[in-house]
Amino acid sequence: MHLSRLKLRDFRNYPRLDAEFGPGCHVLLGDNAQGKTNILEAVYLLATLRSFRGCAGAQMIRQGAKGYFVGGSVTGQGIHEIKAYWSPKERRLSLDERPIRRLADYFGILRAVVFCSEDLALVKGPAQGRRRFLDLLLAQTVPGYLALLMRYAKALRSRNALLKQSMVDLVQLDGFTQELVLAGEALIAARRDFVPALAPRVHAAFQKIASERDELTLDYHPGVSGDFAVALAQSRNRERVMKTTVVGPHRDDLTLRVNERAAGPFTSEGQKRTLAIALKLAQAEHLARVHGTPPLLLIDDVMGELDARRRSAFVPLLQESFRAGGQVFMTCTEENWPRQLGCDLIRWRVQQGRLSPWDGGPGGV
Repeated sequence: MHLSRLKLRDFRNYPRLDAEFGPGCHVLLGDNAQGKTNILEAVYLLATLRSFRGCAGAQMIRQGAKGYFVGGSVTGQGIHEIKAYWSPKERRLSLDERPIRRLADYFGILRAVVFCSEDLALVKGPAQGRRRFLDLLLAQTVPGYLALLMRYAKALRSRNALLKQSMVDLVQLDGFTQELVLAGEALIAARRDFVPALAPRVHAAFQKIASERDELTLDYHPGVSGDFAVALAQSRNRERVMKTTVVGPHRDDLTLRVNERAAGPFTSEGQKRTLAIALKLAQAEHLARVHGTPPLLLIDDVMGELDARRRSAFVPLLQESFRAGGQVFMTCTEENWPRQLGCDLIRWRVQQGRLSPWDGGPGGV
């Protein structure tokens, strides 16, 4: 599977982009603030309908434009055409010229894993980021999970809206509570089953690149202690005060501990970076094993930030991707990728919102 064509209109600093890509490693070279990361963001947006920068849709519209368009051709078992348009007033998403009515029908057409500086938030940021990491991986590998997650989110929004009213309709509250419990218990079960399967992959990746023999533990920490329905009933007084649902899988966390201490507050920046890379390496490996083909790898200018040991961790992943006909997009301000790759690199110049084949001449890097 690879992205064979990318089209951008009024996306970030690109008024217009039409580019074709084959399998292999595409290196995007250029100075800072030229638009390298914007291309990776557009590819990730096609895969997940989210920005890995945590940006809202309005932030991705080119200044002065009304909306943005991102489209692409995905080549795998057949060719699929994706088109996405976003503006404050209108949103359209289509696959093969047919409007998408259910996200479950779209998810998985293009699979991508991004490595970027924002990954550190997986370790030292709030639980929400780690829940999204789990949910994305489950949605891409477990049939029905995305629909279940959306069902829970809808019930939670409705229940919270009711709790904010001055007079709460207890009959309606009971109905939303029952739906929340049914979907929530299924989410908890799926996450509880998944984390022990993922943990050995994360641990193995961590051990390969840790500078010391640090011990990593990774556990699922549910936001419900015991029976979900009972926990909701017991939290009713707190809900009245806080006017929101205070227990449930929307409070789950993925706990990360290094040498039996919480990774967020008690590890060095180097250990945090190692753990963040290990999580993403495990994500890529799991997707490849489940689907039989590697996901697209998006590596955003992280090679220059890593020491030789951590940079070398990417080598087996990239080599395996190349052998399987996979695709990599890597941004650099200089040619600082691992020399051990030993593969043909497809180089592009990115300059002021324009992408062109890099000839190594003036204006190149």
